[in-house]
Amino acid sequence: MKKIPHLLISLLLICSLTLSACNNQAPSRFEGAQQESLEQGNRNTATADNAVEGAGFNKFFPSNEGNFERIFTQEKTGFVEAVLKESGEDIAVFTVFDTTSNPSAKEDFVNSDKEINGYPLAQKGSQRTSLLVADRFQVTVRSTSDNFTIADREMWLSKFDLNGLATLK
Repeated sequence: MKKIPHLLISLLLICSLTLSACNNQAPSRFEGAQQESLEQGNRNTATADNAVEGAGFNKFFPSNEGNFERIFTQEKTGFVEAVLKESGEDIAVFTVFDTTSNPSAKEDFVNSDKEINGYPLAQKGSQRTSLLVADRFQVTVRSTSDNFTIADREMWLSKFDLNGLATLK
């Protein structure tokens, strides 16, 4: 009589293991994103080992002037971001990005027919204007106000110390 419960338990364990081994459930969206990221190799690496420290970019940003105030909001290896305020209202975001962490970012400038201070310019959507400095550093001004135009973005891009930025290694 004692053999029946042992036999029943063994059968249940075998069935349970067989069913769980046959379960071919799709990965969650997070597992899928992680797998996709790993398959893309270094292309999506957060930062390259030789990327410039974010603090190294700060001195090349435009200075505060008149009613305009520049406030740094994020700084990490290969990237720095600042908000531009006019009379206390956010109107634009400035960023400098070292493309060594994502070389494909330079492709946006391949067919550029416009320049500022000799550096190729690219419009990215309706709100972003970017320059590629020294074939490495992407300087972007993004409008956060509808009143901040392409001409405004280009004017603020020209206020960066672009030649100074080009000397970074």
